[in-house]
Amino acid sequence: MLQLTLSGGRLDRIAMGLSGLCIVHCVATAILLGLLASAGGFLGSPLIHEVGLTFAILIGAIALGRGIFEHGFMLPSAIGGLGLGVMAGALSLPHDGREPIYTVVGVMIVALGHRLNVLASE
Repeated sequence: MLQLTLSGGRLDRIAMGLSGLCIVHCVATAILLGLLASAGGFLGSPLIHEVGLTFAILIGAIALGRGIFEHGFMLPSAIGGLGLGVMAGALSLPHDGREPIYTVVGVMIVALGHRLNVLASE
């Protein structure tokens, strides 16, 4: 039986990478929407945003929660949880100009939580 194990630091680094990809996606989509309206139809699809953001929230919650058990500090998870809440709230917004702003703010807060998690584990 294959057992997949990831250390907390590695999981946080993966989550930070996903956060970075999310920011790149949001910024690239905004730029492409402004430059090429036809490309915005694919990249700006609500389905891509909803699935990607849900996946990022799930991975982020696992990584932040795991950090509590590894190092015992609540602050990284509390900060990251705030960012996850902002990201989850962005899912409920209509797909207009406010949604990407809330998503990017939430992702940056979550990335800070993951970074604090990594620092606390070292």
